[in-house]
Amino acid sequence: MNSEFFAALEELEKKTGIPHEYMLEKIEAALVAAYKKEYGNNTNVRVLIDPNKKDVRVYQQKTVVAEVENPEIEISLEEARTHNKRMTVGKVLETEVKTKNFRRLSAGAAKSVIIQAIREGERKLAREAYEKKREEIITATVSKIDPQTGDAVIFTDTGNALLRVSEQIPGEILRVGDKVKVYILEVNREERGPLVTISRAHPGLVRRMFELEVPEITDGTVIIKGIAREAGSRTKIAVMSRDENVDPVGACIGNKGIRINTILDELAGEKVDIVRYSENMDEYISAALAPADIKKVVMLDERTAQITVAADQLSLAIGREGQNARLAARLTGCKVDIKAE
Repeated sequence: MNSEFFAALEELEKKTGIPHEYMLEKIEAALVAAYKKEYGNNTNVRVLIDPNKKDVRVYQQKTVVAEVENPEIEISLEEARTHNKRMTVGKVLETEVKTKNFRRLSAGAAKSVIIQAIREGERKLAREAYEKKREEIITATVSKIDPQTGDAVIFTDTGNALLRVSEQIPGEILRVGDKVKVYILEVNREERGPLVTISRAHPGLVRRMFELEVPEITDGTVIIKGIAREAGSRTKIAVMSRDENVDPVGACIGNKGIRINTILDELAGEKVDIVRYSENMDEYISAALAPADIKKVVMLDERTAQITVAADQLSLAIGREGQNARLAARLTGCKVDIKAE
């Protein structure tokens, strides 16, 4: 029976990746729990698991005393010597308990502990795998959508994860079987709650897509200086080049727009403005307010700018419901006050 038990552990390690050493610790705890359920919580027990000999033994422990006050943990010298004639007061007598003598209730408790241990082990492995991918993009498959909440269950190579409706791109319709890119936002170190927070609405998704799609960003020639995003509607991304011979905006767009189009296809119609970064705030703010044509930028202080535009450019500079001005302010870190000539 013991050989079958250890063979099952090896098979479990192959299937789930849970180290058998981890499972041995949990099984030891399960046997202790089963024993205490059978003989009382105050009893003392020692479990010996020897994977080399493929042997599992459980020993009841009682202290030898002159006068027994607590029979759960004490044994008289006279009775102890019926088991071992060398026993003296103060020593601990160990008596082997056969696990097959555990009642069904106790065995059920042990089984529950082992099942819980497997779940914890699988969660731990998944957490470690996700931790390596934190702030990265992975491609996953939509496996289920909750018709009431709109939350989507996403199947990744590490397991299932929940893409909450709040982290989806507004207006995007996900269907079972769709393959989507998701951003690993956060990994839960606790034993309870969602294992990982994934997102399609976070600015990090756009940043990582540009880093993966544009070689000049990957090799450090072009640098992303900032991103402001309102998912499903518009994103502004500021870039600069370390090489004067490389146009950072052109590098991000690619030949005939191939690079930017690949990113746009993943963003469900979201618009992306690529802005040239500048240390000169006048130039930077003017670029950030594209596609509007800016006449003049006056810095009232380090973080406040007064913008002058032609009358026919005012609505374009502000944007629908103030979006263009809002994103430009978020991108540059400056409050913008836009007025017509």
